[in-house]
Amino acid sequence: MSYVDEVYARVVEQNPNEPEFHQAVKEVLDSLRPVIQENEKRYRKAALLERFVEPERIISFRVPWVNDKGEVEVNKAYRIQFNSAIGPYKGGLRLHPSVNLSILKFLGFEQIFKNALTGLPIGGGKGGANFDPKGKSDREVMAFCQSFMTELSKYIGADADVPAGDIGTGSREIGYMFGQYKRINGSYEGVLTGKGLTWGGSLVRTEATGYGLIYILDEMLKHNGHKLAGSVIDISGAGNVAIYAVEKAQQLGAKVVTMSDSNGYIYDEDGIKLDIVKNIKEVRRGRIKEYVDEVPTARYFEGRGVWKIPCDIALPCATQNELTCEDAKLLMANGCFAVAEGANMPSTREATEFFVDNDMLFMPGKAANAGGVATSALEMSQNSQRVSWTFEEVDQKLQKIMVDIYEKVSSHAAKYGRVHDYVLGANASGFEEVADAMLAQGIV
Repeated sequence: MSYVDEVYARVVEQNPNEPEFHQAVKEVLDSLRPVIQENEKRYRKAALLERFVEPERIISFRVPWVNDKGEVEVNKAYRIQFNSAIGPYKGGLRLHPSVNLSILKFLGFEQIFKNALTGLPIGGGKGGANFDPKGKSDREVMAFCQSFMTELSKYIGADADVPAGDIGTGSREIGYMFGQYKRINGSYEGVLTGKGLTWGGSLVRTEATGYGLIYILDEMLKHNGHKLAGSVIDISGAGNVAIYAVEKAQQLGAKVVTMSDSNGYIYDEDGIKLDIVKNIKEVRRGRIKEYVDEVPTARYFEGRGVWKIPCDIALPCATQNELTCEDAKLLMANGCFAVAEGANMPSTREATEFFVDNDMLFMPGKAANAGGVATSALEMSQNSQRVSWTFEEVDQKLQKIMVDIYEKVSSHAAKYGRVHDYVLGANASGFEEVADAMLAQGIV
């Protein structure tokens, strides 16, 4: 049995009933086989893979709080401090009923590679709770966040672990958490990112993941004889990532024709009118189907199916495993030649393999959606220096980071003889940087 297979079997045995975590580890280790085979003796001696797949620390705790009816509710919360070889733990806090240990370990493991790709000194982590902010009053959300941070504050800090927002954790939640941390610790430090602009936040943070997705897409297209300008793009989702991916794509001359939410999707052959979408989603908090009320030439379809629309480029920006192998085949049959992931692992394993096997240009999420965490790290830098950079300064730094990520991914794919296999390139680049640091720091 190979070293990779031994370690994967160990992960499954020691982490039962964690399918999401198993999936993430298997996908990464399988793609890294050529990298690991080249250094197997050295890695085995240091038990490098065994340490790589095991979090340095898992913190699990209860969060008691009182709802508006005066009833006590209790949620389960975690912080996965996965790997700090190249810097303090960095990763979001997800507040959603689906949160469990398996999902957070899967996300934290992916975060190690994504953070390493940015070239910034940040390690991998993830956290959250099975609390749902939807339908809760501001007072209830504040009560939960304050109780949550009362416990979490013992384990985080500007030079130790710097959480950020994620699903269910927006500026309101970050504000309540930051206020409680400051109150408990009596210090004003950059312990959370995604803060408000008047109290330590960074410009471009809202736009960062969507903008970064388009910057790396543009770079990938340029190096493979294609142009973003004039291309037709399908985008899924209607949240932050999707909205600002549409904005930047349109600024660079592309035509985006689809967006979606959990109920269905819209198709506007003339190009999405983003001002209308922003009003629906960011102001009214409505559903994407309301778009056709204001743009009667557009069409709305219930349920899945956004990838049926013919396009040149597909950008899945909604949720994990939303793009199946059947979708991938349909995209290719309809003329799509490039896919870049705006969400965390939105393509299934089978879809990813189909893209790679059929030489489609495919940029995985750990590279393509790294703009968000990159700008979070830029926020950390501004906090440490007690400065605030302009929108243009942050945007330029973000663009350079995404261009540099493409170069790393591309060069590592070529290094192992698989020029267009950006999945291997992304995993190899992130892995080698972290592995070198782990080896240099001894058995810790």
